[in-house]
Amino acid sequence: MSVLTKQAPGAAATLAAPGDAKPRRGPSRRTNQPSGYLFLLPWFVGMLFTIIPFFASLYLAFTDYNLFTEPNFVGLANFQAMFEDPRLLQSLKVTFIYTFVSVPISLAAALLIALVLNRGLQGLSIYRSVYYLPSLLGGSVAIVMLWRYIFGNDGIVNGFLGFFGIQGPAWVTDPEFALSTLIVLNVWTFGSPMVIFLAGLRQVPAMYYEAASIDGASKWRQFRSITLPLISPIIFFNLIMQLIGSFQTFTQGYVMSGGTGGPADSTLFYNLYLYQKGFTEFEMGYASAMAWLLLMIIAIFTAINFIASKFWVFYDN
Repeated sequence: MSVLTKQAPGAAATLAAPGDAKPRRGPSRRTNQPSGYLFLLPWFVGMLFTIIPFFASLYLAFTDYNLFTEPNFVGLANFQAMFEDPRLLQSLKVTFIYTFVSVPISLAAALLIALVLNRGLQGLSIYRSVYYLPSLLGGSVAIVMLWRYIFGNDGIVNGFLGFFGIQGPAWVTDPEFALSTLIVLNVWTFGSPMVIFLAGLRQVPAMYYEAASIDGASKWRQFRSITLPLISPIIFFNLIMQLIGSFQTFTQGYVMSGGTGGPADSTLFYNLYLYQKGFTEFEMGYASAMAWLLLMIIAIFTAINFIASKFWVFYDN
């Protein structure tokens, strides 16, 4: 028995046998799935190198492990010992001072330079590259060694001060100034947030400024009422990224102090002390517990910023 099939209006009905092939459809979405998984394969492989150490460090945080013997489960002993470790508390103090001083200054400098470059300067790409270059080199060993030379006893800074008859301090070897030199180094590497700020400023519609100028708003009022609210999501993004990066600072303190955190532990960053515990004193269980404490500190400050962002970050819906 044949069945009647529908065709376009005005066309005659045709008879099709039940065994006839069905009308061909477009390519199925599932045909691209194998290719998609193939492209994701490097990510899945790389994820294994992250997940396995992640859970391994969590286990080691509850053990006494020195890399040469079997891990010995000790429960919360490592975490209890951290609160009685004066050098760990000093490393937290140094890291907090470094973060909460350098990050705001760095973001302010980045935004200021971005505002200047956004005024339509000729050769913008050259200026942008020049300002961005330090952010690529700021964490390198060579730049930190150069910084140590600049702020040395006979370095460029003291030579400049001596030209005016001023005796400069021992910036690198004096505990009162050693951390300050690293803060200046971090502020100098503001190029990465500056480029992001510049991209955000380019997205602010010019009609807002034109309307504000017609209403008699000053440049400061335009900046406060138009620029800041519209780029607040970018400020928030840069703030989060700079906070996370500052809490994880290691190279600057290691190179500047020769791996000791000196003078007098004034540059003993948290990650540097973690390195000393894990790979110098071979207290890998204690170092793993320190790593998880750092993770919790970063998570807490990130959560605080996300909660506070509801009151000052504005999204254009």
